[in-house]
Amino acid sequence: MEPSPTVVIAQKRDGGRLSGEQISEFVAEFATGQIPDYQMAALAMAIYLQGMDTDETAALTKAMLRSGTTLAWPADAPPIVDKHSTGGVGDKVSLVLAPLLACCGLWVPMISGRGLGPTGGTLDKLESIPGFRTDLTNDEIQATVARVGCVITGASERIAPADRKLYALRDVTATVASIPLITASIMSKKLAEGLGALVLDVKFGSGAFMKTPPQARALATALIRTGTRMGVATSAQLTDMNQPLGRMIGNSSEVNESVDTLQNNGPEDLVELTVSLGADLLVATGTAASRADASKTLQQHLASGRAWDRFCRMVSEQGGEIDAHRPLAPATEVTASRAGYVAQIHTERLGQAVIELGGGRKIMTDAVDHSVGLEMLVRLGDRVDVGQPLVRIFHRDATPTPARMLVESSIMIADQPPPQTPLIAERLAE
Repeated sequence: MEPSPTVVIAQKRDGGRLSGEQISEFVAEFATGQIPDYQMAALAMAIYLQGMDTDETAALTKAMLRSGTTLAWPADAPPIVDKHSTGGVGDKVSLVLAPLLACCGLWVPMISGRGLGPTGGTLDKLESIPGFRTDLTNDEIQATVARVGCVITGASERIAPADRKLYALRDVTATVASIPLITASIMSKKLAEGLGALVLDVKFGSGAFMKTPPQARALATALIRTGTRMGVATSAQLTDMNQPLGRMIGNSSEVNESVDTLQNNGPEDLVELTVSLGADLLVATGTAASRADASKTLQQHLASGRAWDRFCRMVSEQGGEIDAHRPLAPATEVTASRAGYVAQIHTERLGQAVIELGGGRKIMTDAVDHSVGLEMLVRLGDRVDVGQPLVRIFHRDATPTPARMLVESSIMIADQPPPQTPLIAERLAE
């Protein structure tokens, strides 16, 4: 007889190793409701505290994958690819990259998530487009990809349902930053897409779950090993999240910035990262002979407007109205109290400020206000004068005191500029 859930939880809590059978049965019963949320939350906390070895992580990934179905594609379909980010503040790469890859002849069934902790969620951003559906069925996902070449949607109830339930629990139980849980969550959904190649954007820094490059490298290694073991060509890039990506943080505001980027008028850092991630996939699938060739092709699709046209088609296919107004809340500014250089940005606090404004969730049932957010008016190393605007806050409340305090405390000004660091610190693959 299999051990009871409480025995399994206690075994992991005390540092014991779980068998594949224990993990498989626990996840299967959680997915069907036989094991309640509070017991899954207890196991997640035990995993968070004690970790999992490679075999346990693989077993957890397979169990989550097997809790649902896998997308099926025609034998003569183009290469099936995707990208996943571990989460960052202002990260709207997915909105630009999916249609860009579709322009290159790849199929991109991008299954995305909602906000997790201080990082924004791709689905929440896209839902600021009136009418946009993020609840497509498997059949609708496959049909949309076949017609447009890309789709961005949430996991249907049939795709990794165990992860769907656990993902929501992790956000409200302080178990987000766990390498085994992140690996199983990401890879179970991605493997369910029927991919041939996957690129991972693993972030580190003050606005990431992994605060240091070694932590990010450890997560990237776990993800690459799991993907490779399951037959998917998997690579990763370690990217700096010590300041927001692009200028905008929020939902409507990030969609607007994505539109600007697709119309060849986006911020340099967003374009750089999008093109770099896309280049990995073009090379992995043999679509381009080199990263240089791939980058050139991607830049051409942005400059020509083809990627923008493809994005508009995707939005229309998913019921959205790209030309409909996406209002932003009234704005006030945070200004510099002294002259100097922007020496440090506590990016996580900026994400927390957006949550305080109503642009993210404190509990699972919170509604999201798409109109609130932040606009970064400075970047690391910028010279500023007394009274110079640093951040623009889009807010509903007359005096957004908690959010404003978080924003004010997030930017440190010093006499000297900080050392310059690259956006993309490292590329990894097996």
